[in-house]
Amino acid sequence: MKAVGVTEFGGPEALEVLDLPESQAGQGEVRVRVHAAAVNPTDTVLRSGARRLESRPPYVPGMDAAGVIDQLGPGVGDRLTVGQQVVALVVPSGAHGAYAEQIVVPAASVVPAPKGADFSAAATLLMNAMTARLAVDALALSRGEALAVTGAAGAFGGDVIQLAKADGLRVIGDAKPADTALVHELGADDVVERGDDVATRIREVVPEGVPGLADGAVLNERAVPAVADGGGIATVRGWNGPAERGISVHPVMVAYSATDTAALDRLARQAEDGVLSLRVAQVLPAERAPEAHRLLEAGGTRGRLVLDFS
Repeated sequence: MKAVGVTEFGGPEALEVLDLPESQAGQGEVRVRVHAAAVNPTDTVLRSGARRLESRPPYVPGMDAAGVIDQLGPGVGDRLTVGQQVVALVVPSGAHGAYAEQIVVPAASVVPAPKGADFSAAATLLMNAMTARLAVDALALSRGEALAVTGAAGAFGGDVIQLAKADGLRVIGDAKPADTALVHELGADDVVERGDDVATRIREVVPEGVPGLADGAVLNERAVPAVADGGGIATVRGWNGPAERGISVHPVMVAYSATDTAALDRLARQAEDGVLSLRVAQVLPAERAPEAHRLLEAGGTRGRLVLDFS
């Protein structure tokens, strides 16, 4: 089968088309014929070698896939069927990532695709939405409380806004001027200008500080001054503080929730119902994965880049 990955870590040019053996679904697993795989920042981390795997090369990135089940392993039960259109949250391991024509994953990581979404759109859902769900849950705010989001125009930030609004929270997002309308459309109640001093501008909207902040822009300690005493900050790249004034830091690791079937399915149904928007920036043939990584690392992408394996 065709896959895209690296045999040596490096820049986008290290990505190449690979010819890998076909895998078979084992106990509790399903095999999915992938039609589309989203490109996420975590993929560039794996490609560059910043996150090392203990297995031997090649390494295939990708955590988001959409396609059709073509094989069920023993013990899967009747929740999923061959021929069903699905989305999967993939935890890459060596040659097993979403950038491939076929993937074998735990059945628990696979749920029916949102009705009405094509494969490219569906592939953008699970990794970012689950990360956003974990971030909002970690902050444990009550209805009506204020949640700030940095990187609000990005895929993670946009999902945080939409999930937080569905939970009845007030949302303050950041944006550059060109993205202000987008962040409002996603549901933010207030939008402040982005930047390293965004905490000051959030304090102008909520002088006492927000009880919770989801840090999609990876500002880390620079975002902490926006948070009220005793509040919380959810981070996405492993930063865990320290933070002063009794502020709790919650690093969010989506891989640990990759088999939370109920949560994954709820996100898919929320996308189906329009609570979560599926934002595709551009679809590229799988062979153009290096270009996709360059575009992502250049910044400014709104929505997700998607690789077409159909």
